[in-house]
Amino acid sequence: MPTYIYEVVHADGSGGETFEIVQTMTEAPLQTHPESDLPVRRVIQAPFIGGSWSEAAMGKSVKDDKRLDRLGFTKYVKSGDGIYEKRAGKGPDIISRDAPIGGDALSHLD
Repeated sequence: MPTYIYEVVHADGSGGETFEIVQTMTEAPLQTHPESDLPVRRVIQAPFIGGSWSEAAMGKSVKDDKRLDRLGFTKYVKSGDGIYEKRAGKGPDIISRDAPIGGDALSHLD
């Protein structure tokens, strides 16, 4: 069953407190808050669609450095002002935004 978000409607028409409620798709939208009996309206939002390409699944796969390495990706993590350390994959262990283009990327760090 889907989870719907509702907000309390103030006398001036502005939105107030929000809350979630699980309802079947065939149930009519709530007109009043279940506890306070204040008027409410349903808040329209994008649906969550899970699966292997969902945002949640992609966030998990990016955190798995071994998997990224196995798939041929290189991952760098910022470790200082313009300095990035390699966490997975091939390439130099450290790269810098100040490194010269081409040639040895680490020559300026000596």
